[in-house]
Amino acid sequence: MYGYTYHKNYNKYDLGLDHPWIGDRAKKTMDYLEQKNLLEKFEIFTPKKATEKDLLRVHDKDYVELIKKLSKTGGKLAEDTPAPKGIFDIASLAAGGSILSAEKLFEEFTTVCNPLGGFHHASRDKSSGFCFFNDIAVTIEYLREKYKLKKFMIVDLDVHHGNGTQDIYIEDPSVVNLSFHQDGRTLYPGTGRLENIGKKQGKGYTINLPLPPGTATGSYLIAFNQIIPPIIKQFKPDIIIYESGVDTYHSDPLADLELTYQAYYYLSQKMQELSKETCDKLLVLFGGGYNSQSIIICYYNVICGLLNNPNFIKEKDSMSHFKVQTVMDRVLSLKEILKEYWDFE
Repeated sequence: MYGYTYHKNYNKYDLGLDHPWIGDRAKKTMDYLEQKNLLEKFEIFTPKKATEKDLLRVHDKDYVELIKKLSKTGGKLAEDTPAPKGIFDIASLAAGGSILSAEKLFEEFTTVCNPLGGFHHASRDKSSGFCFFNDIAVTIEYLREKYKLKKFMIVDLDVHHGNGTQDIYIEDPSVVNLSFHQDGRTLYPGTGRLENIGKKQGKGYTINLPLPPGTATGSYLIAFNQIIPPIIKQFKPDIIIYESGVDTYHSDPLADLELTYQAYYYLSQKMQELSKETCDKLLVLFGGGYNSQSIIICYYNVICGLLNNPNFIKEKDSMSHFKVQTVMDRVLSLKEILKEYWDFE
């Protein structure tokens, strides 16, 4: 069974008209899915705010207090992240949406989406990149405490590296944090190097594939199939958290990858297959995307892939294997770095 978490106040996560993060994205996506008759496949859930206890499992108390203060006065959390009045409640609601979505996976649901989730730049005591609370980590720690889970798999396909999530789990062998992203030497936040595979007992559980600008759909899918399925199958997670960020799309204004609409169908279809083969618990967080027109179609294709619905939207793709040699060189390098921890045969 499929679930979709939504709240009318999601549109209040709005960082300003002149800012890339506009609040109507969740509502516009939901309206489009309704128009395409896809929402009838889903049960709709209404979230509540994550509690302060939920937030404090991950974030430092001083940091939570800072967000509260900014929420009262307005201001800036970081140079790229304005903090509008009321943001504490809305960011807590987004985190609560991810918690509720994950909880439903321990009822009769196998796939649940939170369109306002995937805030992976938030670390324990700082953040930027339009993020306030790391709902991925908040959800993991909630599940760890309530359900005593042992193995959490993050597949983060947002174009920007999830530096906050990496900071939180860099030493934790219970969390595989696997990220495909545009090379940090060419894009914010500048992290996620190939060689960064974790620390101490967490070595081998942080996995980064930095992709060159210009990486297109065919090259990306080859890399995905070489790296992600074998790791998920060997790890045998209790839950998969899939950040499907669509800022990898070729016309996204903030990045330089070249994925087409159909890429999001194939990626989410494959993630669904991998979930079915392992834990049958897939939490889908929509993450980033900053072309206000194309993100709606990209998210629609994500949903089509989850449902194995063949009516996804395609576009011409004349450069599908652009940068394939550079991408494959990096895939081979990553396999070599990880061979002590994972089997890619």
